[in-house]
Amino acid sequence: MTETPVALATLRRGQNPVLRIYRAGYYVRIMDLMGFEWPDWAIAHLIGIEPSEVRQVLAASRRWPRPAFDGQVSVLTVWGRTTAGRPLIVVTRQRDDWTWVIIGARAMRAEELARFEQWESETRS
Repeated sequence: MTETPVALATLRRGQNPVLRIYRAGYYVRIMDLMGFEWPDWAIAHLIGIEPSEVRQVLAASRRWPRPAFDGQVSVLTVWGRTTAGRPLIVVTRQRDDWTWVIIGARAMRAEELARFEQWESETRS
């Protein structure tokens, strides 16, 4: 018997919708299925951030994906913490349905960290 995945959008107070797939008896977040590409130029432009820290944020179980638009380019920012607890924002751009290109990363500013910590406390399980 083949199981058909069921897609669900879940909403929590103060949280963007997160699309999840129910498959094989458990939920998988769509973001966990996405592939990331990382051009050499983007790695070379990291300042004070190790590539491993970016990967840690993207792989973290608690991360806050937030769409952004600067008037010309739409991106998805991923707010999260490294395994050491360092708060970072990783910027990605969608290449196709399942692939995102990492275009940058930086430390959170004070006001961003306050907003992120509020999100963390509101969505704590």
